[in-house]
Amino acid sequence: MDAKASAKTILTAPRKTRLVIDLIRGKSVSEAEQILDNKNKKSSRIIKKVLTSAVANADNNLGMDVSKLYVKEAYVDCGPVLKRIRFGSRSHIDRHDKRTSHITIVVGYKTK
Repeated sequence: MDAKASAKTILTAPRKTRLVIDLIRGKSVSEAEQILDNKNKKSSRIIKKVLTSAVANADNNLGMDVSKLYVKEAYVDCGPVLKRIRFGSRSHIDRHDKRTSHITIVVGYKTK
């Protein structure tokens, strides 16, 4: 059994968020929380909230032992792109895309 949590339409670029989420994939939950505490990035604070939510889902909904959990899956998908304008040189209008992310974390027991 696995517990899952996700956060949708987070206003951080998926490319930047994947740099942080690659660090915690396959680690134990306590080790992943320590890694996220020491990263000074906006996405690490959001990923920590999703990880805490996944652990709470495992504990409350499925009755799993929190000390034995590890991050089974962690991935970031692209969300909708907010298209904005930015004024360029010589009254030219450029498009400025604000990319969003969908963050998903699955925790479970390690099978041997």
